[in-house]
Amino acid sequence: MAPPRLLRLILLLAATHLAGATGAISAPNPTPVRAPPTRPTATQLPWTTARLRGLEFVDLRDVGTKLGWKPLWNTPGRKLTLSAGEGNGIVFELDGRDCYLNGIRIFLSERVAGARDTLWIAKVDLVKTIAPLLRPADHAAALPAPPRLIVLDAGHGGTDPGKYNLKYRLNEKDMTLDVVLRLKKVLEARGYRIALTRADDTRFSSNPIVDLQRRANFANQAGAELFLSVHFNAVDPKDSHRVTGSETYVLTPQGMLSTSDQEKDDLTDAAFPGNRQDLANAVLGYFLHRQLIDRLQTSDRGYKRARFAVLRFVNCPAALLEAAYLSNDDEAARVAKPEFRQEIAEAIAAGVESYSAALQALRPAAK
Repeated sequence: MAPPRLLRLILLLAATHLAGATGAISAPNPTPVRAPPTRPTATQLPWTTARLRGLEFVDLRDVGTKLGWKPLWNTPGRKLTLSAGEGNGIVFELDGRDCYLNGIRIFLSERVAGARDTLWIAKVDLVKTIAPLLRPADHAAALPAPPRLIVLDAGHGGTDPGKYNLKYRLNEKDMTLDVVLRLKKVLEARGYRIALTRADDTRFSSNPIVDLQRRANFANQAGAELFLSVHFNAVDPKDSHRVTGSETYVLTPQGMLSTSDQEKDDLTDAAFPGNRQDLANAVLGYFLHRQLIDRLQTSDRGYKRARFAVLRFVNCPAALLEAAYLSNDDEAARVAKPEFRQEIAEAIAAGVESYSAALQALRPAAK
């Protein structure tokens, strides 16, 4: 079936870091071209649904059948894999609020439910997260052209040091700037145009609300086609010895719970400018996170959703990356090394290449 073959091609390109793909990226089509969907999208298909926990849920067996991924029970009634063959599979588990696509952890808005001897996924998770990843060709008409101008945002800066590590005297603002300057060189060498929200130890405003809004405004005024905000993470000292790893965030779609939320809040039902890119964000987040985990060999803290200010107000596809935990001394020791910061930059660049190749593969061939 063509769409699973397409996804296998995209995943193969990502796994090989897209050798030879830079030619297509350095000279992209100058105007966006929309390809018609090859079949109905997830919102248009007649799903087998049930009202569970006050929401519409979809039978995962029905999801597999309609999207061309074979449903296979790992543990009847508890764990189910949708498989496209050749090592491609996505695993769901009863009551889990995450799933694993080819081994990469993806968070859902709602927990997987069990009823009628099968597993069920919230329809919002299917439409906004799972379907764009399993059958991206169905959504080709809503996806943008590969990006040419990318805005890179080094988190924090100036009077805002961000997170820190006392043992190695690391401030987040210094580490993010170092990674972004390295990433700029890597992406420019691959044919992208790059703009920076900051190139030194400054920020737009000492007021954090104003500062974050201006970072998004900068990207919009520059005409960014992709926005990436680079950060490092930290937890409470009592947990610092055990929490490590990388996280990738994209904007939470309207009406869905963010990964850290257990119930709705004042922002849940609001529509933000960034929500116009929900489908592109779904694809972007997966490829970025896959490259971070594969290349850095860090713990997989998950591909997640949040309503961060810099993601809410940008007009283009956008992601925020938490590359590592400064609160963990072992991980901070890696961050302190220039070689590891270069690896972070290379991993993010590989994620951009994977995303660009995925978009390019969905565009009609030039005549």
